[in-house]
Formats: sequence, C-alpha cells, structure tokens
Amino acid sequence: MKSDYQYSGGVVYNNFPWPDATDEQEKAIEKLAQAVLDARTKYPQSTFADMYKDENKGWHQDLWKAHKALDTAVMKLYGFPAIKDFTEAHCVAALMEMYQRLAGGDG
Repeated sequence: MKSDYQYSGGVVYNNFPWPDATDEQEKAIEKLAQAVLDARTKYPQSTFADMYKDENKGWHQDLWKAHKALDTAVMKLYGFPAIKDFTEAHCVAALMEMYQRLAGGDG
C-alpha cells in the first residue's frame, strides 16, 4: 500500500470536523459542491483522470472553476488563509489539530 494521501468521496468528507457554520453557510457550500457534481456530468465519456489531469490545457475549465469556488468557500469557513498561501501539508496539519482538540487530545 502506498503511503501518500488517498481520498475518496465516502471517506474524506467524514474524517475531519466540520466547523461551526450557519444554515446559510452550509447551504452555500452545498450549492458549490453540487456545482462540482453538475460540471462532472457534462463529461460522461471522461474518466476522473481525464477531468483532473491538467487545469491549464483548457479542458474541463468549468469543473476547475467549480472546484476553485468550493475550495475557496471551505477554506474561508475553516478560517484558513487563501489557498495560494496554504499548502496541503498546512491544511492537513490544521485539520488534525482541530480534530485532536475536539477529541480531547493535546492538539
């Protein structure tokens, strides 16, 4: 088994605590998440690898834009800095600290 991060729709969204959010914020995130799913349905002949392989080639730009909007909104909800200033490693570390605090650990 590889040691790099592995994500799936059924696991990732359930692993980390969701920040306190208003009903309005949750509805906004749901709408943005649905926009990602809707964009994916426009490419029924494309694999996930095809859809996500290179945002700069001009393919699937609506999908990339939908992800960027969702990512930006989620980062803001968590109180994280702008995506360009916050690496995946920073994000995972911050989420683990939040999880440890909520679980009663020393994070």
